Amino acid sequence: MSQTKPRIAIIIGSTRPTRFADKPAAWMLEKAKAHGAFDVELVDLREMDLPFFDEKASNLWMASDNPKALQWQEKIAEFDGYIFVVAEYNHSITGSLKNALDQAYVEWNRKPMAYIGYGGVGAARAIEHLRGIGIELQMVPLRNAVHIAAGSFMAVHPLGENGPMETIENAIAPAAQAMLDELEWWAKATMAARNGQTETS
Repeated sequence: MSQTKPRIAIIIGSTRPTRFADKPAAWMLEKAKAHGAFDVELVDLREMDLPFFDEKASNLWMASDNPKALQWQEKIAEFDGYIFVVAEYNHSITGSLKNALDQAYVEWNRKPMAYIGYGGVGAARAIEHLRGIGIELQMVPLRNAVHIAAGSFMAVHPLGENGPMETIENAIAPAAQAMLDELEWWAKATMAARNGQTETS
């Protein structure tokens, strides 16, 4: 098995100018780097400028045509797993994140997906919805997640106390550690399986 570290993308799933996502994304990036098992990169959907999905079919069935969709597929293909930064809109994920997921298929396959969500209930409903989407994309949804909820959310949100993420670290760091440990296991396992499949095909 290769000793190469799994490459992990932290994908910011909101594109609003006033989004809160940058704050937990930066904290998660720091924790993932400190964990030591990964090479980590922040991937911002706002910078990708994806069109609404308008291909003839998913790239499971035929190649995409739109250059920005192809650029997105090439980008996410670089990674061995993903941590999604999840906002909850009306009990689900953002439209921009759903669109980004739909713009690819084969590039997501057989890779683990983790989550850090925020909001009144820590984006629990949105993350549960995202897990179901991930299954359809043949990803490996992790059990563990980081939920920034209720009082912790208001302690760091601009509409509340707007404190630094360190203010709530005691509340969320154990969940982050458990999630990153699980992500390491699945990223290495799926990398080995994909490499074995490539070698025998």
